[in-house]
Amino acid sequence: MAGWYELHKSSDGQFRFVLKAGNAETILTSELYRARSSAENGIASVQANCGADERYERKTASNGKAYFNLKAANHQVIGTSQMYASDQSRDAGIASVKSNGGSTTVKDFTEGKQAG
Repeated sequence: MAGWYELHKSSDGQFRFVLKAGNAETILTSELYRARSSAENGIASVQANCGADERYERKTASNGKAYFNLKAANHQVIGTSQMYASDQSRDAGIASVKSNGGSTTVKDFTEGKQAG
């Protein structure tokens, strides 16, 4: 099964999206946006940038866990991964974003169907 995006509204009225892999695991999470259209633009940015290896910033957190940021051409962070136990797991996460990020399926959870 292909991946998809989920659009959520937080309790303070801001919007965010997550990219899910075909197994329903969250593989990328956006920042909070004040406007729904900004979150939708973020999804479009993931779709446009997910295939380019140079858009992935591979990082290590202070606790030693590996993670990555997906960045747009203007170097702004579009989304951040979960924390991974190893560089190899992080790289598998990047591969998953590359293969699922082009999805055009967006599930809308902004009307209170699911908590944000």
